[in-house]
Amino acid sequence: MKGHDMGHKLFICETCADQSGDVPGPALAEAVRTKVTPQVEVILTPCMNLCDAPVSLALRAPGKMAYLFSGVEAGDVDDIVALSQLYENTKDGIIEDARPAGRLRFCLKGRVPAE
Repeated sequence: MKGHDMGHKLFICETCADQSGDVPGPALAEAVRTKVTPQVEVILTPCMNLCDAPVSLALRAPGKMAYLFSGVEAGDVDDIVALSQLYENTKDGIIEDARPAGRLRFCLKGRVPAE
């Protein structure tokens, strides 16, 4: 089982403001939501405490390693979609080759072990 059945969630910060003061999270979430598989739930969430490098996002699923990213930009929609597909297709959440996620592989701030 995958996706909602397994709790695949992509959280995008709704409060991160970029240098111009814009808050791109909601529009970014909507753009991503239209492109990810139905098995990935895109959720806006309040501050993830990475305000110095907006926008932040996280990937979680039960029994899988969780990931936290910051410095994500509005133009990263396709990389976010690729990242979510990589994550969805792992057994344990460990992404061995993140090159398909493009620039996002350099935005990784941390991984949290599965419970």
